Amino acid sequence: MLSELYTGGVLDAAAAIPPARRLDAPDASATKVSRVCGSEVTVDLVMKDGRVADFGMEAKACALGQASASIVARNIIAAEAQELYRLRDAMRAMLKENGEPPTGEGWDERWRDLAMLQPIRDYPQRHASTLLVFEAVCACLDQLGYDQPTD
Repeated sequence: MLSELYTGGVLDAAAAIPPARRLDAPDASATKVSRVCGSEVTVDLVMKDGRVADFGMEAKACALGQASASIVARNIIAAEAQELYRLRDAMRAMLKENGEPPTGEGWDERWRDLAMLQPIRDYPQRHASTLLVFEAVCACLDQLGYDQPTD
């Protein structure tokens, strides 16, 4: 049942989304839109020495898109480019291929709250909005010439 997706944790994460903040001079910006529901996330990144130094975001998304964007916004500072590519790939796999959430060995503890989004895998029509923030972050990294992991 769709109402199972909107658990307290997901709604709490969506409600805790930081206020929209765009950066005045980002190194890169990207906007991603879900064709299914119209949710939209715009991300601004400033990178220094391969790590996120500043992050701005505006999310016009459903509760699931807001929840994932909120978790990313609260934890992205100091994340390395390669970690963010891996994070996007892990979230795609979690939702689309029954993969594990990005927690446990090999993952920074900061991403543990993303596990609450695992039930979304049963609702393919909700995958796109949930993944928008990850896709936008990686589009910024692509603009800046970072290499995606080969594994």
